[in-house]
Amino acid sequence: MTTPALARLLTGLPDRLPGLRAVYEDLHAHPELSFQEFRTAGVISGRLRGQGWDVTEGVGGTGVVGVLANGEGPVVLLRADMDGLPVRERTGLPYASRATAVDSEGDEVPVMHACGHDMHVTCLLGATAQLAAARGAWRGTVVAVFQPAEEVGGAPAMIEDGFPDRFPRADVCLGQHVAPAPVGFVGTRPGPVMAASDSLRVRLFGRGGHGSTPESTVDPVVMAAAVVMRLQTIVSRETGAAQTAVVTVGSLHTGTKENIIPDTAELRINIRSTTPVIRDRVLAAVERIVRAEAAASGAPKDPEITVLNSFPVTVNDERATDTVLTALTGAFGRERVFTLPQTLTGSEDFGVFGTALGVPSVFWHFGGADPALFRDAAPESLLQDGLPATVPANHSPHFAPVPDPTIGIGVTALLAAAAPWLCPEDPRPATGEEA
Repeated sequence: MTTPALARLLTGLPDRLPGLRAVYEDLHAHPELSFQEFRTAGVISGRLRGQGWDVTEGVGGTGVVGVLANGEGPVVLLRADMDGLPVRERTGLPYASRATAVDSEGDEVPVMHACGHDMHVTCLLGATAQLAAARGAWRGTVVAVFQPAEEVGGAPAMIEDGFPDRFPRADVCLGQHVAPAPVGFVGTRPGPVMAASDSLRVRLFGRGGHGSTPESTVDPVVMAAAVVMRLQTIVSRETGAAQTAVVTVGSLHTGTKENIIPDTAELRINIRSTTPVIRDRVLAAVERIVRAEAAASGAPKDPEITVLNSFPVTVNDERATDTVLTALTGAFGRERVFTLPQTLTGSEDFGVFGTALGVPSVFWHFGGADPALFRDAAPESLLQDGLPATVPANHSPHFAPVPDPTIGIGVTALLAAAAPWLCPEDPRPATGEEA
């Protein structure tokens, strides 16, 4: 049952939803790559100022931070990420992205909000509007963080830009992510909730030549193919069945013409793991295999292995998660709120905020997919069996949350999760080190 405090925070939300949908469609049509979110930051800053928030731009590059102080009380950090992905959208929506941009390598690429960050921004802007309009219903301070570059590690950039000292220190950090689950369902878990992520660039060196005389070359194409295939054995043969790891080669570039053997090949590898031991084991195995295959091929030069980015495991504080789960259950009903049975293999840099501030953090997922796509699957079965093959997942060119009622659910979830800290008549959880 929705608490009286949450009901007051939600007053007027139905009237605000059409405007929020317009914001969402605008953001979806105009995605921007990591650390290039200038237009998005401008939209956010203008709306926050119009709501009465104290706004700081350019935090960690393109990040925006809004602060709303409303008397004595806890400080709650609410976070949304802003960046899109180099994906060509194929949803067919009337507001589908046609944007392109120049990436960090200097290449022109299509851009799409293929991970739902436009939804995250819209929901947080809805929550900030509700908080500004209902100041009599809560007390304390809210720090609204619109983070750049989640896909490549924008949270550390904000921390390095002095975030802990420039803004009120939070007592709890709260964040959410839209998921390819049926709209209306919410899930999280105490402890590890999302995997660590490590991204590597590997350059293999061969000796180029004519395609008709491969014996006079060291072929980096064959070398790269051998590396790709051998990497698959890390999970299948070096990781236990009860352990969790993922190794993905998402990019392989080499050569220019069918009858020219090139000098080099480049692979980009992503690794997911859920414990430090497994993480170290997988990273060591990747390096061992890359170097061994280069040696076996007679490479004239050792391979280069460069770390592109690295995210730690996202860990939810147990007591704060219990508080948030109770609040979400009150808002949406017990039949729609789930405790996830295991750590998700997706990754997030949200946990960097709680770690840097030394405070509890909680991250949850809320469904945004059309329930019609799940007619033959009970929600409980999705937790064990995964998504049907027909449901587009995050990073797919077909991924697009259903705006209604997803936006309203996302706004409600943020306010429900924050209410136990901000609303004095609701049971107050422990904060700071006590939590």
